[in-house]
Amino acid sequence: MKLPRSRGSRIYLAQLVVVAVGLLLIAVDAWRLGVGVVGASFIVAAGLRAVVTPDEHGMLRVRGKAFDIAWMLLLGVALVTLAIVVPPQPPL
Repeated sequence: MKLPRSRGSRIYLAQLVVVAVGLLLIAVDAWRLGVGVVGASFIVAAGLRAVVTPDEHGMLRVRGKAFDIAWMLLLGVALVTLAIVVPPQPPL
């Protein structure tokens, strides 16, 4: 498998891989950890998106930089907050 050439495309691919790992954790009943991983990955991706230069956007060129950063930060903070705030439930 050949990796994408642009830094933005590699960030996008890494984001997809980490979200898949988080979803796998959720599927194996570690939902709090899985949601935290997905949320943290969005926060990290927002930071990386902020430092990618226009020459290296790759697949990220579709949307605006400010929109990407704001949306990923909002989603990441919301998911991490959800993972922390929801109280543990008794087993069924």
